[in-house]
This record gives sequence, C-alpha cells and structure tokens, in this order.
Amino acid sequence: SILVIPFIIMKGMTNIDESMMTGESLPVSKKENDDVFGATMNIDGAIQMKAVKVGEGTLLAQIIKMVADAQTKKAPIQKLADTISGYFVPAVMLIAIVTFVIWYISTGDMASSLIPAVAVLIIACPCALGLATPTAIMVGTGIGGRKGILIKDGESLEKGKKIDVVIFDKTGTLTEGKPAVTDVISLRPISSIGPADFEASKSAEVLAPPYSQRPLKDIGLIQLAASLEKLSSHPLGQAIVNYAEENKIELRDVIDFRNIAGVGVEGKIAGDKIFVGKNAGPLDSKDKLENEAKTVMVVTKNEELVGLIAVADTLKTDAFEAVKQLKERGIEAIMLTGDNKKTAQAIASKLGMSNVLAEVLPQDKAAKVKELQDQGKKVAFVGDGINDAPALAQADLGIAVGTGTDIAIEAGNIVLVKGSPLKAVEALGLSQITFRTIKQNLFWAFFYNIVALPLAAFGLLNPMIAAAAMGLSSVSVVGNSLRIKRKFK
Repeated sequence: SILVIPFIIMKGMTNIDESMMTGESLPVSKKENDDVFGATMNIDGAIQMKAVKVGEGTLLAQIIKMVADAQTKKAPIQKLADTISGYFVPAVMLIAIVTFVIWYISTGDMASSLIPAVAVLIIACPCALGLATPTAIMVGTGIGGRKGILIKDGESLEKGKKIDVVIFDKTGTLTEGKPAVTDVISLRPISSIGPADFEASKSAEVLAPPYSQRPLKDIGLIQLAASLEKLSSHPLGQAIVNYAEENKIELRDVIDFRNIAGVGVEGKIAGDKIFVGKNAGPLDSKDKLENEAKTVMVVTKNEELVGLIAVADTLKTDAFEAVKQLKERGIEAIMLTGDNKKTAQAIASKLGMSNVLAEVLPQDKAAKVKELQDQGKKVAFVGDGINDAPALAQADLGIAVGTGTDIAIEAGNIVLVKGSPLKAVEALGLSQITFRTIKQNLFWAFFYNIVALPLAAFGLLNPMIAAAAMGLSSVSVVGNSLRIKRKFK
C-alpha cells in the first residue's frame, strides 16, 4: 500500500487549505489525530504534527511519478497519410516500371515507352496526399489559438476526434475555485449602521445580484460580519469582506477581536459582542442552505442569533451550457471531485449532470479514467490542479485549464487559456471538424490518383497535363483545409 498522508496532528485544531492537493477551495477543519497533506497551508490555528512520510512518500512526489508513468504508457499515433504513402509510393514505382516494359514490348521505342511511364510518376506524385494532413492541422491549430484553445501538436488535435466521455474536475473547472457569498438572511433587524452609512446604503446601486434590492437590515448584517472578518485570514471570512467591498458597505471598528480556531471569530462593535462562525444547532434555514452545498456561518449579537450568511464555490457562467452541448453531441459528461457526495450531487443537479464521482482521492483520479478506458470508451479529462495532472496524462485527451497549475498545463494535450468549460466543448468540435477535413483531403487525393493513374499508364495523359493536374490537386487540398475557418465559428 502507498501512504500519501505525511503528517498526523498530535495536538491542537485548525483549518487547513488543501486546495493545492485536493482542488477543493473551502478549508477543512482538522483536529487531534486527523491526517494532514504535505504542501497544504495552515490558516488560523496552532498545531503540533508528527511526520509519517517524507520525500518520495509524500502525495506530491507520487503525483509527479504518476504523470511520468502515464505519459510513457501512451503509444504514438500512426498517421493515416503515412500508412497510405508507405504502400502507395512503392506501388506507383512498380506501375511506372510495368508501364514502361509493356509499352517497350509493344512499340520497341524507348522514347514512346518513357512518356507514359513519366506521366505515371508525375500524376502520382503524392504532394496532395502529403499535404492532406498537415495543412488541415495547421489551420485547425491556428483557429484554436485565436479562440484561446492552445493545441500542443497535431497528435493532440487528433485525439479529440472521437471522444465518448468528458470528465470535468469540479473546483476551478466547473466552479470559480474560490468561495463567494451566495445568501444573506437577516433573522431580525440590525441597527448598527450609522446615519452616514444609512444614506450611502440607500443610494448604493452596486449590490451584486441577486442582492440589488437588498433591504437595510441585510446590509447591516453584512456590515457586522465583514467588519469582524476583516481581521481574519480565513477564506470564508475574506469572501464576506470582498462582498462588502464590492457593494461599497463601510466597515466598523472592532475591539477585543479573537480568532477561535475551527469555530469562528468574535469581537466588539459599538459595545455589542459579535460572533461569526459555526453553529452545530439545528435551524431550518441553515439546513436548507447546507443541502444546496453551501457553507453557512451564523452571526450573533450579544449571543442572540441575528442572521445567516452562506458562502459557496459558485459555478462558472457557462458550465451549464457546456454540459448541455455535450449531451446534444451524444457525449457523456461526468463530474469528478474529492468533495463529499452531498455537495457533489447538489452541484451536479444544477448542471443537469446525472453521473458524479465524489470523494475521489487525488491519487485515484487517474484510476477512474482508466476504468472508463477499460470499458472501451475514449475519455477526455478537464482539470486544473496538481491533483488532476495524473488523470490529464492518463486520459485519451487531457484538457488543462490555463488558469490552473503549471504541472496540470504540462500534462494536458490542450490548454484552455481562459479556463472556460465551454472552451473544452469547442476544442472537441474543432478537432472533429479538422479531422473530417483531413479525411476529405485524403479521399480526394487518393481518388484523383485512382482515376488519373490508368489514364497516364494507357498513354492518354501528356506529362505536361499531368504536372498541371498534380499541382491543381495540391491547391484543392489546401483550399479545402481553409474551409475549416468557415465551418468553425
């Protein structure tokens, strides 16, 4: 067995940012005897840890090894044009020799025998056949680059021509990868806003949707929570502060601030004791929000519950459209995440995805890809984190989000500059159009030779005409390749 957890907490409790390894944006509470990944970040608590594994035994080292192993297992793709040319060129040489011999036997004239033999060689010059693949790939990769789809090479483009399944990593791929305020619920009016703040809040038109008409009582709740969280470094707290700043809500002075590791923050504002953090008690509004895969923080004033603020990793604006278009193309979309099943199902339902792989450890992502490949499916994987790199390398087509980590970008075959999931669908479409064009080029180049070779062999084609026809065939292949620009808009 492989041990991937290098540390165990011996004393203390804290919140750990594990996004570097798991890809999950929200911090995880840790206490005594809990496992801790190496290379993750301690946010707000003091802990003592025992090192269990170091060096090659750490998760990061194993991920790097998995990427290398997956890349070396891939067999090179044999180009169709190369295969045809391997048989075609010797066959043409043989036909030219046979043509010369037959004509020489029939006429006994060297010059008369050479003309049809030369015509065979000229008309069969495999220029169009050789141009069929590279011209289409050149056009396809150029179009991709202009649309923010960076294709590393022609082989990468070819891999996307027949994909059955697209697996999306959740955090940073389908979601924004950072927490944001989604719901603010005041349970009673809050009068902590001063007169100047009241006038400013009335005229504020910049509250983020869906809060553009937020009542004064909710602004007061945000003001209390953000004023306290301003002194905290917790990602959830920073989401509240960012929300307040975006909506131009003035913050209040805080005294006696205290950070309670794994629980929340408290302090005094205008003489009132304010707390923002966790509450294990049952509450209908809180339970409803948590069922929607949101992290809920309670706000108390003088130990009285005054409101709830929900924070979640929000979906990217085009994530739903990406899943919809994949379904229309007959491609199965799967979401893969290390998050719990409840959260994963809630997010998948918003996207209309029925197939979800939840609670998948970083080192198991590549194995999930291989399971589908063993079923005979062609798999594309879309991800952005260090933990996604082995799966990107294992997949038939690895699509890396350009806003992600360097190791993920290195492992991917295609890189999406802006990190849009809809770009992954566009990349597959571009691949299909490009290789449909390649097939057309190969067909016409081959068909041209099949028709023209007998004419040349029977002496019905002058070498000069054969040379012109050969040139025109190459021009037609280039022209057909340029049609990709009109097909892919």
